[in-house]
Amino acid sequence: MTFPWPDASATGVGSMPGTDVREAMRVVLGEVPDLPHLPELPARGPGADLVGRGVAALVDLHAEVWPSGWRLAASPGRDERRARDYLDEDLDVLEEQAFGLTSPVKVALVGPWTLAASVELPHGDKALADPGACRDLAQSLAEGLGQHLHDVHRRLPHARVLAQLDEPALPAVLSGTVPTASGFGHLEAVEPEVAEGVLREVLAAASDAFPVVHCCAADAPIDLLRRAGAAALSLDLAAVLQRRPGAEEELGTALEAGVGLFAGVVAPLGPVSEAAATVGPVRELWRRLGLSGEDLARVVVTPTCGLAGSDPGAVPRLLAAARAGARLLRDQGVDG
Repeated sequence: MTFPWPDASATGVGSMPGTDVREAMRVVLGEVPDLPHLPELPARGPGADLVGRGVAALVDLHAEVWPSGWRLAASPGRDERRARDYLDEDLDVLEEQAFGLTSPVKVALVGPWTLAASVELPHGDKALADPGACRDLAQSLAEGLGQHLHDVHRRLPHARVLAQLDEPALPAVLSGTVPTASGFGHLEAVEPEVAEGVLREVLAAASDAFPVVHCCAADAPIDLLRRAGAAALSLDLAAVLQRRPGAEEELGTALEAGVGLFAGVVAPLGPVSEAAATVGPVRELWRRLGLSGEDLARVVVTPTCGLAGSDPGAVPRLLAAARAGARLLRDQGVDG
């Protein structure tokens, strides 16, 4: 597999603290210039978060905000318009500050299963409870993802675009632990084959981009994500390796098949560790799997998850730590 990013690249997962998208974009371009990402700023309110950005991308489906969260609606309203305005503003800032960009750039949308586990039906239960609603959401999201990527290509015609789908709720969807809207029960588990097929359909809409799937849960379904068509996996690496039996073998299979790794190793809270300690889990994985140092240089180092809960002043240090860790992997290899 030929990856679109240079050796020793680092990037963010997606969310960042604060409400100033221009400042957030300035930090991203300054700290992780080899693989910048379009940040999400959920502190701005409903519509600026992960699910709200997904709602903004939907085609021919509409949603509005209720006290319990986003709910499907018959027609567009002010909540949906606000979500679209946030996305348009973010893209305007990306184009303004990254005009002429020739390096890769990463944009993200919520994945179909996390969206279905988050958005409610008009009568109040989660869309996940209705297989037909899940299909409709996935088809609408796939079309919206294609349009979103076309817009990014139009604004940054010389950049290679990475399309990241965020699926933090997918393990809960597969295990049947997504709570009902009432909170008194759980929705029925989705069969892995069904989950894989739907995810594959949405990833196929990113045919002009490089598809990445992010799942920060310790029980991220690595094999399923690989089979669905993810060309790279973005994981909380230490959590996956420590808490999920079989994860190392599944990761080895994916890496040997040419799937890229976005190694989440920089903790978003607490003191920033030395670079060697930060990337220790990556080196240990490489040693156990017997992989080459040349491949190690292609690992993208990231925070373990989004940075929305981090102190704004710490964000540049966290992204700089990811970049330093990536350089250490390139320069010192497995045994450095």
